[in-house]
Amino acid sequence: MTKNILLYLILAFSMSLLTACGGQTPESDTSNESEQHAEQTVTLSDDDLQDLGLETRSAASGTLEQTRSFPGEVRVNQDRFTHLVPRVKGIVESVSFSEGDNVVAGDVLAVFYSRELADIKSEYLASVERGHLAQSTFAREKRLFEQGISSESEFLDARQRVAEAQIERRSAFQKLLSLGFSESYIAELSLQEDHALVHYQLIAPMSGMVLERHISQGESVADDTDAFAIADLGDVWIDLDIFQEQLDLVREGQAVKITSTSGNLHASGTIRFVRSTLGEETRTAVARIVLENENRRWRPGMFVNGEVVVEQSEVDVLVEWSAVIADDEHDVVFVRDGNEFAAREVLLGRSNTTHVEVLTGLSTGDMYLSKGAFTLKAEMGKT
Repeated sequence: MTKNILLYLILAFSMSLLTACGGQTPESDTSNESEQHAEQTVTLSDDDLQDLGLETRSAASGTLEQTRSFPGEVRVNQDRFTHLVPRVKGIVESVSFSEGDNVVAGDVLAVFYSRELADIKSEYLASVERGHLAQSTFAREKRLFEQGISSESEFLDARQRVAEAQIERRSAFQKLLSLGFSESYIAELSLQEDHALVHYQLIAPMSGMVLERHISQGESVADDTDAFAIADLGDVWIDLDIFQEQLDLVREGQAVKITSTSGNLHASGTIRFVRSTLGEETRTAVARIVLENENRRWRPGMFVNGEVVVEQSEVDVLVEWSAVIADDEHDVVFVRDGNEFAAREVLLGRSNTTHVEVLTGLSTGDMYLSKGAFTLKAEMGKT
């Protein structure tokens, strides 16, 4: 009996202790909830925003661009590129420009000593003289024939020699034209000094930069020697490699953001055309962008990446990824109300590398923190 009474007293005392502790538990829970609520908001002045480097923006609709990245290479614009050959055999007498030099159309790149050229020029000059002589003889024979002094056969022979001289002159003239000489140069050929007959000047046909030079002074060259390569680098080609399974995504007219692999060059362009055939080795097609290159920073041979805009969608609310942070298992955006910032849970939709669609949690016109979300979260932790 005494043992039962003792157990009863111990049990009653334990229950009183539990009751006393339980009476304080609701107050503790309420306090924790208040602290958690306080951690989700912070008040900052405009000066605070400036000091912390925070930026706000009004939520608005926008265009979400879906992109695909493709590797590529900077190439010379073949429409503004030329290879120069001397067209006659000869010895290089002088070279005036080297690789990297800028030239203007009409500049003399090199001078050759060519006996072959001397023969061609002499042939033309001789045909001119024979033509003058034949024409003079024909005029005399015509006059004598009209006076009945000369026979008809002599008159016809003189006229035939004029025709033959004209054909010979025209043939020699065409040879000089084929060597790159202008009609005005050929017309004044008889006025040149004799030593000029053996000299051939290689003239720049366009303005640009000397990319290649393959001749040196004193070198013997053939008429098909690749002497110079000149390119106008005012614009270049960007050739992107498109794999066959992605060809349906790429078409003419699409916008492209181009970045060098080093990351220090950026530009925008438009796809000019997509090649219809695939490379036999690479099994890729080429999508080409013609890019302005006034500062000459895009150098042929550089590797690049092209972000092609393959799809555009209009969304109701579009924000930068820098505005979104992960809080536990949720995504939140800091919304501004006066000088107070509150973390608001949002539901995200479609996205690209820079922007994301907000489906719920943020409405058009809401002021949100677009830059410095992680900084503000850290400030809330301090508070």
